[in-house]
Amino acid sequence: MYGTTSLKRLALLGAIDNPVKISSSEFMHHISTSSQTAARVLKQLEEDGYISRQLVAGGQMIQLTNAGVELLKKEYVDYQQIFCKGHDDLELYGQVITGLGEGQYYIAKDGYMSQFRDKLDFKPFPGTLNVRLTDQSAQMRDNMDFLQPLTIHGFSDGERSFGGGKCYPVEIEGIKAAVIIPDRSHYPADLLEIIAPVKLREMLGISDDDEVKIVVKNPQKCN
Repeated sequence: MYGTTSLKRLALLGAIDNPVKISSSEFMHHISTSSQTAARVLKQLEEDGYISRQLVAGGQMIQLTNAGVELLKKEYVDYQQIFCKGHDDLELYGQVITGLGEGQYYIAKDGYMSQFRDKLDFKPFPGTLNVRLTDQSAQMRDNMDFLQPLTIHGFSDGERSFGGGKCYPVEIEGIKAAVIIPDRSHYPADLLEIIAPVKLREMLGISDDDEVKIVVKNPQKCN
């Protein structure tokens, strides 16, 4: 009953970025309950892995864990689906770079290609465009976490297993495309891999170091 409400209150107190000091008798006022119940709620949140706690004189230092932050993000997405049609599309900018050359191998796999066709409504060109985001866009990239992604499931071809990931529909210079983020990605956060129904380098006449604009499409927009 008090789980996500308590996490939200702790987040509003600043417990995402830094530990906050608070006692059970203080926290009870934030969730409108008794001191004993507040203590039980905090203990349960710790046992569930949503917060970390350290007892100190006069209270305890509490901070949300990654699992706690992700739970709040999921709640945020759920409320968007209930009340909103989402935020505005997200505009990102970056420079084209040469990738590791792995995209063609993975995208051409039937287990991925069939899902891309079904969920993105296009058959991807077997390869990816790699874009290094500008510093400002790299900071804005975290906003993608608040959008509902398309899930790409892992599969096995009988010889080896292939992991899943997420897709975000985008437009790059007006061409329908998608950012793909593998679940087990080894790429840095400022690098995007983009698939499209065409070879983007040729279609757009771009090469390494050219700047491109990527519009991350939000399927829901708040009024």
